[in-house]
Amino acid sequence: MIRLEGIVAGYGGGNVLQGVTLEVSGGELGCIVGPNGAGKSTVLRVVSGLLAPSAGTVHLDGEDITGLPPHEVLARGVTQVPQTNGLFSNLTVRDNILMGAYVIRRKRALVKERYERVLDLFPLVKDRTGIKCGNLSGGQRRMVEFARSLMLDPGLVLLDEPSLGLDPKSLGVIDEAVAIMLQAGKAVLMVEQNVRFGLRMANTGIVMESGRVLMTAPADQVLDDPEIADLYFGGAVRKDLDAEAAATATPDPIQKEGSAP
Repeated sequence: MIRLEGIVAGYGGGNVLQGVTLEVSGGELGCIVGPNGAGKSTVLRVVSGLLAPSAGTVHLDGEDITGLPPHEVLARGVTQVPQTNGLFSNLTVRDNILMGAYVIRRKRALVKERYERVLDLFPLVKDRTGIKCGNLSGGQRRMVEFARSLMLDPGLVLLDEPSLGLDPKSLGVIDEAVAIMLQAGKAVLMVEQNVRFGLRMANTGIVMESGRVLMTAPADQVLDDPEIADLYFGGAVRKDLDAEAAATATPDPIQKEGSAP
């Protein structure tokens, strides 16, 4: 389980996060949503050790990992799939996945065991091990990134906007990959701009604004909350509008984050 309590953190003397508290357990997905600039990705940077908080604590399975450097956080079983493409296009799928085992590279038997286990988890990847990653579709590349992140058998996987730049068909690949990780007992903390997509996969929805957590609730409850939809997800139907006017003004009360109402 990952738990953040009272996290204050920022850049250049300014605090982006102002007392963030949240937690995610093994086998569960916590999805952080909110407007641009809310501090969503900054939360992931604090957990991964890329940004040390000025106040608050981060506990992983009860161990205080607050402020540890990234390589020590990684050694404790936290991996991250970045927002931007992190694969080497000229290398094969196999080579890219094996790079995820860099810190245990001298334990060849363990690396082989992990590699075979990961391929069993991701059949789509298993069928493409000899293909260069530059020849894969966006969804397939994401699947390889997920597979690589599991080479260290992490307890926690951080996903930074996994749907970014993908077509609707590829979103199904992401959904499948996340389900595989959850079935393997991993805790997943995800930042996602596509609100509907992210919350439909999640167990818990975490709504942020201006560096604070405004709401933590079951994901379906967050999706159905009219006030949250109105304020953060593109505009909800006003109560004083009749049904015909509402249908004309706002056909979809919850849109992709960042879109105009």
